[in-house]
Amino acid sequence: MIKKVLITGGLGYIGGRISSFLSKSKLYQLSIGTRDVQQAKPDWLSNGQLVNIELLDQDKLEEACSEIHSVIHLAATNENESVTNPVQALNINSLGSLKLLHAAINAGVERFIYISTAHVYGSPLAGTLTESSLTRPQHPYAITHKTAEDFILAAHDKGKINSVVLRLSNGYGCPERANVNRWTLLVNDLCKQAVTAGKLVLNSSGIQARDFITLEDVSRAVEHVLNMPERDISDGLFNLGGENPLKIIDMAEKIVERSNEVLNLKLEIERPESGIGETSLNLDYCIDKLKLTGYTLKSNHTEEIDNTLMFCNKVFS
Repeated sequence: MIKKVLITGGLGYIGGRISSFLSKSKLYQLSIGTRDVQQAKPDWLSNGQLVNIELLDQDKLEEACSEIHSVIHLAATNENESVTNPVQALNINSLGSLKLLHAAINAGVERFIYISTAHVYGSPLAGTLTESSLTRPQHPYAITHKTAEDFILAAHDKGKINSVVLRLSNGYGCPERANVNRWTLLVNDLCKQAVTAGKLVLNSSGIQARDFITLEDVSRAVEHVLNMPERDISDGLFNLGGENPLKIIDMAEKIVERSNEVLNLKLEIERPESGIGETSLNLDYCIDKLKLTGYTLKSNHTEEIDNTLMFCNKVFS
């Protein structure tokens, strides 16, 4: 049976990779939600269509959800936009998600998958973090995602719709298209610097730890959840990370190494000295709960970095 899947934000940074990944399978018919009705249909979208999505327009949401089996919801204001305009973030990320949830319930959608953020646990991310860890979001981006989570999981608990929330750590990798404006993200920024500046400049000492997961593994996780038996969903809440905690400086050094290997670039790293008393906090972003459902990490981090470097070299050099 072919599943009709609506992906909001399906042409964005993460959404584009998930959409193109799912488009390779004949098991899905995709509806890619976008606000830009003039957007050209991607060449890879042979098994789907673009649909106009406005998260605050209930009629358009109801129309988009009609005859849909599953919704994958990624559309949101990003972290930079959220801190600049927290009211807009609350409207789009929280109220817009609630409106989409209601539209999905009204249309009889069977599964609702929401891509949230690890930053609902607070800042900085440190220690062992499981789904039962205390949430204390501080950034508007995280606060508005946590609000959306609460509505979605409440609907799941009440049996109104089968829902899954994935709290994503630091997803990184080559974007699906060049005009995705997410070059402020750490790995993307460093790969772009490698080909445009000839050096890597860090804004901090780089001793902070982050959990990194490739967008290939993120896409695989979404497909896994899309087809997960209902008995495995439990309360619907899962961490999604790469079990790959690295200090920022370690990731920078990895990019220097791969730049030399892939592009024959000799790079240096510039960074501020560590502050007095500044320490590196350990991070264990636990995904055991998701792994118990049968999900496994498979992607090659080196390959993802290489692909991002080559993409940047093609687009920016």
